[in-house]
Amino acid sequence: MPRSNRPRRARGQTRPDELDEPGGLDRLMSGWRRTEVRRGRAFAVQPISAASAQKEYLCPGCGLTIEPGVAHVVVWRADGVLGDAADLASRRHWHNHCWRTA
Repeated sequence: MPRSNRPRRARGQTRPDELDEPGGLDRLMSGWRRTEVRRGRAFAVQPISAASAQKEYLCPGCGLTIEPGVAHVVVWRADGVLGDAADLASRRHWHNHCWRTA
């Protein structure tokens, strides 16, 4: 098989130019978490990769099971009145499609 001359990086290793992008380091440290506004409320949305999905969850959007090994998102209120601890305790796992259509 012919040799590839492309430089290779270890999995999870960042490129130096990623840290120079606006918010690059913050985005890498937060695990790609983002904030979305739905129905006038702010929600924190964090994607979970298929490799990181280790447990079974029940999707509140469709009521079906999210199997281990299926990529999905974890969603919680970002502007809750009871504080960050209560918001994190009420986080839910959603199928990607269910969250997009909710």
